[in-house]
Amino acid sequence: MAVVLVMSAACTSTPNPPEQPTQQRRPTVEVIGTLPHDPEAFTQGLELVDGVLYEGTGLEGQSSLRRIDPATGDVQQRVDLPEDFFGEGVTVVGDRVWQLTWRNGVAIQRDKNTLQEVKRATYEGEGWGLCRDGDRLVMSDGTEELRFRDPETFAETGRVTVRRNGIPLVRINELECVGGAVWANLWQLDEVVKIDPGSGDVVATVDLSSLRPADVPASNVLNGIAAVPGSADEFLVTGKNWPTIFRVKIKAG
Repeated sequence: MAVVLVMSAACTSTPNPPEQPTQQRRPTVEVIGTLPHDPEAFTQGLELVDGVLYEGTGLEGQSSLRRIDPATGDVQQRVDLPEDFFGEGVTVVGDRVWQLTWRNGVAIQRDKNTLQEVKRATYEGEGWGLCRDGDRLVMSDGTEELRFRDPETFAETGRVTVRRNGIPLVRINELECVGGAVWANLWQLDEVVKIDPGSGDVVATVDLSSLRPADVPASNVLNGIAAVPGSADEFLVTGKNWPTIFRVKIKAG
């Protein structure tokens, strides 16, 4: 979520991309700023909380959780996952950070200030994206379903099927919960979707292909979306091994 890992959260093969939207709101995007981003960071999760940008990265032997200065892009602190863990999405809950793993079936909870491990929880299936929606967590697993989880125990409390134009939408990747909606990257597509977590309906699709750096290969997909606190329409977005984090304003279409 490398050389032999042409994937977002997952997969060593290259399946057909998800279906394309036909009747969707198409908001426009304005770039209002940029930050440098570590091009060695295989971004899997991104979240901006209390003036700190938390980033989870992936690949076995390279996975980490980082605290980044959102003003400069500097990595202030980093902890590495066990060598056999493939890191995935992250989200902050109070003074803790949850981080998923891809196929290890383990979620790691850490202290958000020290990044030291507090405890672990297990789950079935794959882990891709994660965000906090009020008193619950929302998790993606690469399928058309979003799973709801308890923010303390990580126990599953429900699911919803995501549909775009009435068609189940698969490969839902990195997540961001804001304003009662779930924003999601789609693996293999340089776009994000806005999902109503109550119905599972996609209510908007945003094309971010214009942000792709010219020298970034197609295999390094867009992944990483973090809402800017205090704003309803501004986000930080980046991609796997991208050299830049973009601050964008998404304008309703």
